[in-house]
Amino acid sequence: MKKIVFYLLLIATVTVYAQEDLTPGFKMLEKGNFKEAKTFFKPLAQAYPTNKTILICYGRAVGLSGEPKIANTIFKGLLEKHPNDFEVQINYYESFLWANQFKEAKPLYADLVANNPKNFAAILGYANTLSNLKEYKEALKWVNKAIEVDPDNNSAKVSKKYIKLGYANYYVNNQNYKKGESLLKEILEDFKDDKDALLNLANIYLITKDVNKAKNTYYQYAKTPKDTVTALIGIALAEHIGEKDKIALETAINAKQKAEKIEDFELIEKSNERYVQALIWNRKFVSAKKEIEVLEEKYPNRNWVMSLKATLGMYTSKFKTSISNYNTILANDSLSFDGNLGKANALFASDKIVPAYVTTYKTLEIFPKQKDATGLIKKLNKNYTPFAEQQVSYTFDNGDNTALSLKTAAMVPLSTKFKTTVTYQYRTTENTTTNNKATAHLVQADVEYKLMPQTNLLASAGFNNSRFSNTSYTQPILQAKLQTKPLSFLNLDLGYQREVQSFNAELIEREIVMNHYSLIYNLSTNFNLGWYTQLIHTKQTDDNERNLLFTSLYYNVLRKPALKFGLNYQYITFKDQLPVIYFSPETYKAFELFGDVRGKINEKTNYFASAATGLQYVEEQDASSLFRAEAGLTHQFSERLIGDVYGKYSNIASATAAGFEFTEVGIKLKYYLTKKPLFLDKLKKKYQIK
Repeated sequence: MKKIVFYLLLIATVTVYAQEDLTPGFKMLEKGNFKEAKTFFKPLAQAYPTNKTILICYGRAVGLSGEPKIANTIFKGLLEKHPNDFEVQINYYESFLWANQFKEAKPLYADLVANNPKNFAAILGYANTLSNLKEYKEALKWVNKAIEVDPDNNSAKVSKKYIKLGYANYYVNNQNYKKGESLLKEILEDFKDDKDALLNLANIYLITKDVNKAKNTYYQYAKTPKDTVTALIGIALAEHIGEKDKIALETAINAKQKAEKIEDFELIEKSNERYVQALIWNRKFVSAKKEIEVLEEKYPNRNWVMSLKATLGMYTSKFKTSISNYNTILANDSLSFDGNLGKANALFASDKIVPAYVTTYKTLEIFPKQKDATGLIKKLNKNYTPFAEQQVSYTFDNGDNTALSLKTAAMVPLSTKFKTTVTYQYRTTENTTTNNKATAHLVQADVEYKLMPQTNLLASAGFNNSRFSNTSYTQPILQAKLQTKPLSFLNLDLGYQREVQSFNAELIEREIVMNHYSLIYNLSTNFNLGWYTQLIHTKQTDDNERNLLFTSLYYNVLRKPALKFGLNYQYITFKDQLPVIYFSPETYKAFELFGDVRGKINEKTNYFASAATGLQYVEEQDASSLFRAEAGLTHQFSERLIGDVYGKYSNIASATAAGFEFTEVGIKLKYYLTKKPLFLDKLKKKYQIK
């Protein structure tokens, strides 16, 4: 557009007065040396204050060297003296574009093309104005008209390319990736191997996790040594998305080495950034920390370095450190995407739910409809949206006991701190040998209150009504639990539970109430090792007591799918031995090897499976083998309906009150009762969220 108007000017006149040769100034404008042109034309404009050509040249030099408002004033003055002069008009209108005043320019250009329907410069100026206003559909219409007027003009084709780039970005932001991809491919038809189109196309494939297409696009981009480094940086990210982190690290190292050889400082920074990210993805945290320390010395107070520190904090559960670094990033640049969304994720991970909501919505105000930010909002909403759950299970064992259980629950969060749940369970049991039958009705209300981030108090109260033969009884049930996370790597729960033994008809008839006092902790590490321990002391209404220790040392082999192996040890003692009534040895020990895997079949279906085998020792008896296994599938039928099927088997003696092998199969449906949390509108209003 700048060259088009310049050529109009050049055609109009080459010299003003015989004594003043303007050719050097024209060349400066043509080459884009606007500051030099400004210096050249300024004394001429002062010497010839009424000369239209000199003032237009001076106005263009001033406007394009960074002072568009002064240029606008110059052209406005000229327009008052030459009201219908097309050359003055088009320069005046273009000065609005230099000042990013596109709304003001639009009606001016609309009037200009109405009066000059075949003028190429006017039509192209209007197309560019519409494009800057993100009215891409109309912009394409007008740029095509410009090409019809002058089919060989390269400026119009370049404008069309940038209009399509903007239009494609609009569709990507609205998550219409197919349309965005189509527009970018159209650019490649007109401009083979266009770098802007290829990078935007690769970005779409990264967003949609089409790893192979992303890599192939980067390979197509890599035509020069510099472009090869850019491509390798992108390919490393694609490998990470494809869950091939080792290859991602190798690729990042390659990019870093190539960047250092060509001594491109911008690419050196970007390749260093990707290299440290790849170290973090591979959980090489010590190496990543050392690299970050080196980069901090070399690039002090740089946002991308602080972003790496924050990312390392997220991976190592040092969320306070991450939040601090993201705050520093935002102090430097309040519109930083990494700073805003990174802080939102860190707040969520820190269990600071309201600040996480506020920060995520702020991110969406700056980056409307951004996929990762909308995804975090969905995740937050899911945790606090009311739902109903229905579970049906069938159990049988080799002691001829069968049981059918129906369980209905509804959970309603009233705020980010307060959740309520109501549960009803019906269970019927029968022994096919003795013909003993019993039923149990359980009604329970739970409240969960967040005392502070990472500290929840759970309380339950209800009753269990059991019926057998011609008699029945009702017992209260209670539960209280304090869930804490005193350290980033430690979960610690303290609890009390009062329940009625209801495994089979014989035990229901005996009305045995158990009071459990428990301590549970789970210790996780950054080097994939974990330690889970459960201590339970139980007092029963038949005056018996039980002590249980279960401890598990495990190692996380893979992250995706989540695969872990470990060793379990279980130790149980009963004060009184009542083998005729229920399994109650003086000592019981079990040693197990176990494996657990959890992953995705596709975007909507998850699976899990676990198995353990080992030896169990009952008092002084010889060891016997044990085996237990569990597997299940979870499928998301819609945004609001989720279904589970599962099955489990165990012959571990402590798994049932009678000590028999047992099998259970079941299904569960979960339905979200509303589309969003009940309190969300109130929260948004309170914090003035749009």
